[in-house]
Amino acid sequence: MAALSDQLLVVAILSYLAAMVCHATEYAFGTRSHVGRAATRPARELVAVGAPAPDLAPDIPPASPTRSRNGRAALAGRAAVAVTVIAVLAHLGCLVARGVAADRAPWGNMYEFVLAVTFVGAVGWLGLLARRPAIRHLGLFVALAMVLLLGVDGMVLYTPIVPLVPALNSFWFVIHVSAAVLASGVFLLGFVPAAMFLIRSGYDRGKRGFPYSLGRRVPAADALERLAFRLHAFAFPIWTFGVSAGAIWAEAAWGRYWGWDPKETWAFISWVVYAGYLHARATPSVRRSTATWIAVIGFLTMLMNLFGVNLFFEGLHSYAGVD
Repeated sequence: MAALSDQLLVVAILSYLAAMVCHATEYAFGTRSHVGRAATRPARELVAVGAPAPDLAPDIPPASPTRSRNGRAALAGRAAVAVTVIAVLAHLGCLVARGVAADRAPWGNMYEFVLAVTFVGAVGWLGLLARRPAIRHLGLFVALAMVLLLGVDGMVLYTPIVPLVPALNSFWFVIHVSAAVLASGVFLLGFVPAAMFLIRSGYDRGKRGFPYSLGRRVPAADALERLAFRLHAFAFPIWTFGVSAGAIWAEAAWGRYWGWDPKETWAFISWVVYAGYLHARATPSVRRSTATWIAVIGFLTMLMNLFGVNLFFEGLHSYAGVD
């Protein structure tokens, strides 16, 4: 089962990569649906008084190069979604096989935690896409995040299956870590529209060149900002519960609720930054772009908590398992 899990990870990474290529094809050669419809709609004509009426049924070729190109691009976008579903199924199989082989919940070290967080993000993306097909262009950046994180996870963070550290043998292991996994996955998903909102709003203000040129075909800035806010508003209470559950577990395991361990400290920093984002977002005098920058900083603190603390700091939470 451990070998099967490793093989399914490769399948998942390659599938996310294929989905990214398909999304990139649609992104580069297609247009947003309403733009495509506007491009193929006949233009209105002004007719002077007394002039003969224009031909109401002009000869229109059955297909135009623009329409044909948009059709092929849309097909690539639908293929990207289908391949993403395959990737998520392989991702799920990887986690389940790992859990069966280890005979425990599959998030006992850094490698497994990243597997679980990215899975939550991918499933959340498919759920959003089912409700809002118009955001499909964001799939390019979601797939890119999956390829990068899983690639680093498989090549750098991989850890053979070992028994749990004795301190983790508690029912709080499932409660605390599952909450952290769920919140982290949604924060990961929320980071994508937040970053793209900043890029799209810059593009709307006339900025060109990389990265602002990426905002040309993503959804409108207001829609991206609202989506980012809703995802963060959903994830923040879960993260709050996860941090609180960790404190209760710490008292049971180590005899104190809080000890300013590096992991605890950075979890609290992330909580403060995301609380600041939600407060700024609810304050009318704060610009939406300013509030969104706070959300982006919050995700950077999450990455620091995940990679920096585990790899470069020593503490009671040093369970990375990376040599």
